Amino acid sequence: STMLMFRKVDRMVNFARLVQASRKRKRNMNKQVVGYWAVTALFCLAMMASGAMNLLRVEQMSEAITALGYPEYLMTILGVAKVLGVIALLIPGAPLLKEWAYAGFTFDLLGASASHAFVGDPIAETIVPVVVLGIAAASYFLRPTTRRLQLATINTAGGETS
Repeated sequence: STMLMFRKVDRMVNFARLVQASRKRKRNMNKQVVGYWAVTALFCLAMMASGAMNLLRVEQMSEAITALGYPEYLMTILGVAKVLGVIALLIPGAPLLKEWAYAGFTFDLLGASASHAFVGDPIAETIVPVVVLGIAAASYFLRPTTRRLQLATINTAGGETS
């Protein structure tokens, strides 16, 4: 009878520990999700503004792109790509599309930084795209699993897993 009572108490203690651990994981997960949406919103706002300014051919953007040695029509290409990339990051699902969007933003921002460096712009103009890329990286690495690409495991004829 006493042994039975100890087993019940032990089960209750274990259950309480599981509940507590679950709550702690949930709090940590909530912090990660909040962090993800905060940096993603900041990044998407910056990219949407930049894309819209490209599409609207804002004079400052037009002057900057020609000073870098690029034709003005590149603004339309970049503007469309940025707006579509932001949409891809914000819509639910489509994890492969999100991967492509993050890759495209990476190429855009690294190219912008390199372009500013190659024409001898001040270091501040060269660093800004890298800082924005850092925000994009935070968004990428904080993504919840529901917004990540799940890689399939493929067994080859030789028994190897890729």
